[in-house]
Amino acid sequence: MFAVYAGSIDAQDPLSGLVVGERPDPEVPDGWTTVTVKAASINHHDVWSLRGVGLGEKSLPMILGCDAAGLDEDGNEVLVHAVISDPSWRGDETLDPRRSLLSERHQGTFAERVTVPMRNVVAKPAGLSFTEAACLPTAWLTAYRMLFTQSGLKQGDTVLVQGAGGGVATAAITLARAAGFRVYATSRDEDKRTRAVEIGAHEAFESGARLPTKVDAVIETVGAATWSHSVKSMRPGGTIVIAGATSGDAPPAAELTRIFFQQMRVHGSTMGTRDELHALAQFMDVTGVRPLIDAELPMDRAAEGLEKVVDGSLFGKIVLTL
Repeated sequence: MFAVYAGSIDAQDPLSGLVVGERPDPEVPDGWTTVTVKAASINHHDVWSLRGVGLGEKSLPMILGCDAAGLDEDGNEVLVHAVISDPSWRGDETLDPRRSLLSERHQGTFAERVTVPMRNVVAKPAGLSFTEAACLPTAWLTAYRMLFTQSGLKQGDTVLVQGAGGGVATAAITLARAAGFRVYATSRDEDKRTRAVEIGAHEAFESGARLPTKVDAVIETVGAATWSHSVKSMRPGGTIVIAGATSGDAPPAAELTRIFFQQMRVHGSTMGTRDELHALAQFMDVTGVRPLIDAELPMDRAAEGLEKVVDGSLFGKIVLTL
């Protein structure tokens, strides 16, 4: 079958290991099923995999991709939940210490077909296209969990989204505005600040700028470059929800004194559960909110999409279609 996969790993030149070609049809273990992929979206995870983060040489070749929407074996339109938990695990699968994501231990979604545990298949609302639905399982689900499960925000509260432009940040801006939060966003890029307002931010600021008011929560995926600003922008008792560190995980100042003296909360968040993915899909269906798509490309042009992730030029999600 046609697939896009990591044939080798290079931390400095990740795209050099990308291969577009043929792979064997997937084997289907007991309790698993096959989804015919119609669309799949790119995440930072795919670039990290090509750099060797979470993916070792012994696992190669590995088909990339966490997200997909397509048809199950009965022809039903479905989403693929990317978190693979141990079959014996009960409860929140993101807390399973043995969990993995598709394309880490198990072949990913950038292919004609992908196999997943039957429990990882979620019905796609008819109102969402395959292209739109393919954006949800990683970036949009991560943003949904950060906002609605971890942050403690209430309608009318104020949230700061750092680093407008990436998939999680644009999802957080859109979802937060639809949920009735006041939304601030930051970016180093003037065009991205303008576009952040267009998709729902009440105001957008240059990275590190003083905000008009202290915020109730911060959606933090940038890491070292924005950490100090996130802490300084938050009201006493507020919450930083962190789900990534694309600029590194060692900020120049940890701001520990400010955090404990002002009784702030730091809440880690990773992906989301199957139930949250179902809730997100229903939220999108009911509200009419749709993912912001930077580009839609045929899957054989995956390298172009991954290059936009590497150089940071994207705004929203890049979707690969078959």
